[in-house]
Amino acid sequence: MTLSLTIPDMACSACADTITQAVKALDAAATIAANTDTKVVTIETQTPEAAVKAAIVAAGYNPA
Repeated sequence: MTLSLTIPDMACSACADTITQAVKALDAAATIAANTDTKVVTIETQTPEAAVKAAIVAAGYNPA
């Protein structure tokens, strides 16, 4: 399943790394591409979207 999430408060590569680590903690096999210019994170995972969003929120970011 591919998720495309807009994360308005993702400002830099460190933010993207934090989000990537949060998702990888749920699904180590997930593929994550974060674009800090567009604020979009694309995630290929088998983890349910609600769980992915919850992990990102727990990391301190708010997916729109």
